[in-house]
Amino acid sequence: MEYMKMFDNLSVPHPFPYQGSKRGIAQYILPHFPADVNCLIEPFCGASAISLSARVKGLTKKIILNDLNEPLMHLWEEILERPGDLVKQYEQLWHEQHPDKKEYFFKTREKFNSTHQPHHLLYLLARIVKGSVRYSSSGSFNQSADNRRSGMRPNTMRQNIFDVSSVLSGITSLSSVDFREVVKKAKKHDLVYMDPPYQGTSFTRDHRYLNGLTYDEFIDALKVMNQKDVSYIISYDGQTGKKYHGKPLPNSLSLKHLHIKAGRSSQATLLGNDDETIESLYLSPALVDRLGREKHSIPTVLPQKQQEIMFA
Repeated sequence: MEYMKMFDNLSVPHPFPYQGSKRGIAQYILPHFPADVNCLIEPFCGASAISLSARVKGLTKKIILNDLNEPLMHLWEEILERPGDLVKQYEQLWHEQHPDKKEYFFKTREKFNSTHQPHHLLYLLARIVKGSVRYSSSGSFNQSADNRRSGMRPNTMRQNIFDVSSVLSGITSLSSVDFREVVKKAKKHDLVYMDPPYQGTSFTRDHRYLNGLTYDEFIDALKVMNQKDVSYIISYDGQTGKKYHGKPLPNSLSLKHLHIKAGRSSQATLLGNDDETIESLYLSPALVDRLGREKHSIPTVLPQKQQEIMFA
């Protein structure tokens, strides 16, 4: 598979800020990819950090991006098919926001909630607090702006969008359906990477993905995937300091459970604390078998003793 030499380890492009993106820990996830991935499937794609990193590293031939946030997928469509038009529209919004960028943000948010235009969403994502997407119970985008900043400069945005488009265009399919539908497409030489809605908000209704995903629903879907020998990787729960984010996936699924040191949390930094975030990574039985046939070592990110202490 041809390696994309235009990017190096430090320059995997990203399209927009997005809270929960695995861009910062992609280097710990990619080593668990088998050597023969034909298609990488991201059912909860968000900013698609893992797909972008995998494609730059030459680890997959094709990609399927899916997210139930339909306006987000319309934005992805613009990035892949009409990047030039998108960045021109963004540049116009960015310049028009001065001198009262606070008021302009609210007006643009109102327009987006009425029309769901992709360039409005891109502007909102560039301006919101911590890249944290939030929706109201009625489905309206309701996150506030970080008024200390004007958002990504047009020249930087242009470079990012064109780089992302060059990496993914021509080999990527887009959809906005339930994750159970998109994982049905997985074949023997494919790999599914799942970063589902954060457990802390998804037991009733997840404000990032516009709908809920219960723990039991997710477990049932994983059982079906195991029965079909689907190769998959999941980022799901973890710990920040002494605080646990959701409960681990059950032993009955026979998943390989690893841990990733994700660094100091943004909230801890703001509070002046040293709490470090530890994220879980799960590998499906089919994937572990596949890696074993390749004689592919599976690195444990933390010492086994420390893993046992954390989740005893």
